[in-house]
Amino acid sequence: MCLAVPMKLVERDGQSGIAESDGVQVNVALTLCPEAEIGDWLIVHAGFALSIMDEEAANESRRLLKELAGGAG
Repeated sequence: MCLAVPMKLVERDGQSGIAESDGVQVNVALTLCPEAEIGDWLIVHAGFALSIMDEEAANESRRLLKELAGGAG
C-alpha cells in the first residue's frame, strides 16, 4: 500500500524544494508540479510532489491521517 501525504512547500530551488508537515521537513522533486510556489500544499509520495491541493483539503486530509494514526493502537 502506498501513502501520499499533504505537505506545505517551504523552500524552492529550481525543480526541487523542501516540504513540511507537523515539523517534519523532506526534500521533494517538483518535476511533476513545476508551477508549485512556496506556500502551496502538495501531495507528496516517495520524495515527489504529485499535485497541488487547496489548504482546506490538505487540512482535512491531515486531520483524518492523525485520527487514523491515533486509532491504530
